[in-house]
Amino acid sequence: MTKARKAVLEVLRTAERPLSASEISSLVSHCCDPVTIYRTLHYLEDKGLADSFVLHCTEHGTERYFTLLAPGEASFAHHHWFHCEHCHQFIDLGDCRIGTLVDAYQEELGIRVTGHTLYLTGVCPACSSVGGNGQEHDHRGHKSQSE
Repeated sequence: MTKARKAVLEVLRTAERPLSASEISSLVSHCCDPVTIYRTLHYLEDKGLADSFVLHCTEHGTERYFTLLAPGEASFAHHHWFHCEHCHQFIDLGDCRIGTLVDAYQEELGIRVTGHTLYLTGVCPACSSVGGNGQEHDHRGHKSQSE
């Protein structure tokens, strides 16, 4: 396994939330150039070791976020996320609760669903309590990685 793949896998393995490609790049820039990092992320996704989703944010633009899918690791395989539009923290939504809905669609439409991705956007409780204006506040109650 290449040095870049090892470094990126380690970053994803220890992350407590989805990481953007630019965040991953900054965390492993000491050993790999950005082009290699992006190629590595796409390689890991193609091999089924990582998953990604695109998040549209008015402040940061459009970014792709990555999570680890390696079995047996502390990964976020099939997790759903809430993204606060003000403080940009991710909150893990926990167990998937849309299985029943997927089953209903399959039966009703005759389709076979092989996967789904869900992320919600809005304002977290802490930002809501300070008027939703993105003021600094304590994120210790969030289930996300502090930056």
